[in-house]
Amino acid sequence: MSLFPTYNRFPLTIVSGEGTNVTDDKGNTYLDFVSGIAVCNLGHRPPEVQSALEKQLGELWHVSNLYQLPKQEQAANLLTEATNLDYVFFCNSGAEANEAAIKLARKHTQRETIVTFKQSFHGRTFATMSATGQEKIQQGFGALLPTFEYLPFNDEKAVNELEGDDIAAIMVEVVQGEGGVVPGTKAFLEAVQQKCEELGALLIIDEVQTGIGRTGAPFAHQLYNLDPDIVTSAKGLGSGFPVGAMLGKEKLVDAFSAGSHGTTFGGNPLASTAVCATLETIFDESFLEDVQSKGEWLRSQLEEDLLPLSLVKEVRGKGLMIGIQLEEEAIPLVHKLRENGLLAVVAGPKVLRLLPPLNVTKDEMTKAVSIMKQVLQEHSSLQNV
Repeated sequence: MSLFPTYNRFPLTIVSGEGTNVTDDKGNTYLDFVSGIAVCNLGHRPPEVQSALEKQLGELWHVSNLYQLPKQEQAANLLTEATNLDYVFFCNSGAEANEAAIKLARKHTQRETIVTFKQSFHGRTFATMSATGQEKIQQGFGALLPTFEYLPFNDEKAVNELEGDDIAAIMVEVVQGEGGVVPGTKAFLEAVQQKCEELGALLIIDEVQTGIGRTGAPFAHQLYNLDPDIVTSAKGLGSGFPVGAMLGKEKLVDAFSAGSHGTTFGGNPLASTAVCATLETIFDESFLEDVQSKGEWLRSQLEEDLLPLSLVKEVRGKGLMIGIQLEEEAIPLVHKLRENGLLAVVAGPKVLRLLPPLNVTKDEMTKAVSIMKQVLQEHSSLQNV
């Protein structure tokens, strides 16, 4: 084994996938309600994205960002047309998008402090690890960057009491993903926006996991009528092709002039092709309405079947981003679900997280709920023996 052991890997080798289904090297099939952790928002190998990439593979893979890239312009236009933002910087991941957001905020405001929230997750580079409000992510790496402050999530009072003339931005997730699938309240998120206006700070919304239709809107902040200065995106942006993006308002454009930031691979022809093919499908209004209705149906079924169990405390989320809060550790149940043909993942120690493809069918959701009910019932029965 020549890989650094940076992942606790499951005993599963997936060799093929199509739609919501994947197959392992032993021929077993599974319903994939992980989707690469909110990456495969159109399922595995969506035909519209695959055909576009195959065509692009026969034309051009990569050229430098020093040249004009029409497909990149098209991808940027799709993002700005779906938001109140004006410019896009393409990179390769969510962490890189958040790095760009942090740099842009500090350069534009000429201030240094970025306020984030406890239990947030913004990445594992040094700046984004420092922005992340979780000690387990930060342990062992020595002194963090000192220009980050952390407030309690969903605490309006803490936001309202925030003061300082060196605050460049407040950075927030509309729904904390790795922190437990915890939606922000409308009052809290509005307080964050108001405080940014009061302090002359920028509002940065990390939509790496919540964006690209996952919550039933192009971006989750739109469900709350928020008006961010910067939005970051990745994961579902390219249907599995590595790509990230930072979107910003027109007033910020001068701070990211030529030479101020860059990337070798960001937004290259292959990445931009994947983005265009993905967004042209997901940003369709009827598609997004369908995601909202599926999410409401799935949460209601999970509440009906699972909340009666003493093991289950709460079912929460937005759209097809769902967390099931348990009374005990969730990872043993992830293993049991896998053994019964359903892939899920945790979001913190006691939360089961479901992230099915956005085009999941009702039959597939019904099957997933049935598997969950059976596994959790059996587990509860064993615990009560």
